[in-house]
Amino acid sequence: MKKAGKRFEIACYKNKVIEWRNKVETDIDEVLQTHTVFTNVSKGQVAKKDDLEHAFSTGDQTEICKQILTKGELQVSEKERSTQLESTFRDIATTVADKTVNPETKRPYTVGVIEKAMKDMHFSVKPNRNPKQQALEVVKKLKETMEIERAQMRLKIILPQREAKKLKDKVKEISSVIESEHWDGDLEIVCLIDPGCYRQMDELVRTSTKAKGSLEVLSLKNIAEGDDRLE
Repeated sequence: MKKAGKRFEIACYKNKVIEWRNKVETDIDEVLQTHTVFTNVSKGQVAKKDDLEHAFSTGDQTEICKQILTKGELQVSEKERSTQLESTFRDIATTVADKTVNPETKRPYTVGVIEKAMKDMHFSVKPNRNPKQQALEVVKKLKETMEIERAQMRLKIILPQREAKKLKDKVKEISSVIESEHWDGDLEIVCLIDPGCYRQMDELVRTSTKAKGSLEVLSLKNIAEGDDRLE
């Protein structure tokens, strides 16, 4: 990292840097080999205290290490970079395959099919971005070329009799499909929703019923019965 006209480096475990930036790893001791700041790690040249204070306005080397971890450029060989990108590409494809289905058959695609579709649309991994966020972007782009959608969550909602009538229509608005309704004093609804609407539904049930209603996740993704996957 260049700052105030000088170069500063830290010794870290490269595979942990991405995890740190994605907030997967939070223990800095698992990321840094040492809390010392260098001007050249390979030669063991330690940065001068005056230079650090001038550049970072602090002499706290751990704090400086955190700044370099967050904003510095990760030095990796072309082979390491290629391997890392391939691994992240596979992780993104796996996430997409796990979270989506063909909307017509309700069956999931294989990771191989998703990988091929990603290559066909010339998807490029962004190494400094969270793979899960990139997976959501991939789903949006894949919708332009293939039948795919996020797998729906199945919920069971109990609405107290007093609030049920006025809340039923709101539940229907948020839901993709109402599978069943059953009155037994209270109203029980089983529905499918897009995972992105879960918080909205949860807040509606909690706040509008003053915590007297309930929401239960019956399944995280609704897929057709059987083990067949789309090839």
